[in-house]
Amino acid sequence: MEFVVNGVERSVDVPADMPLLWVLRDTLGITGPKYGCGEGLCGACMVLMDGERAHACQVTPDQCAGKAVVTVEGQTGPIARAVMAAWDRTEAAQCGFCQPGQITSACALLARVPRPSDEEIDAAMRHNLCRCGTYARMRQAIHLAAAELAGATQGEEASHGAR
Repeated sequence: MEFVVNGVERSVDVPADMPLLWVLRDTLGITGPKYGCGEGLCGACMVLMDGERAHACQVTPDQCAGKAVVTVEGQTGPIARAVMAAWDRTEAAQCGFCQPGQITSACALLARVPRPSDEEIDAAMRHNLCRCGTYARMRQAIHLAAAELAGATQGEEASHGAR
């Protein structure tokens, strides 16, 4: 089976029913997505498939054919940088176990909704559980990242207008 993971074409020879999570972790050595519940309920294994969130414990490699899979390790660009910086500034992570899934979901949200409301954040993040309960800090971090990205966009527009 062939698919793209974090921008790199990958070929794996695994059983068709093996969860993508095990392919990523055990076959490809990508350890950001974590095993939490195995039922697609906790979000610790969250990845993006063609920009949409997916629980890697519920997806098989054949469902990834022709799609781009992005894990937290593959999160790059202005949104990822803003989210990760905001996570640091707000100290959103406590134990850190759920953070790869949380960050992946936050990046997907900001790619779709540049200035989300609290309700939009809660709806987008509801598939990610945090045993430490730092939801308020993560919401604050998402707002902070959105504001930073909006400022960068406005700055870019202003500089383009001056040329």
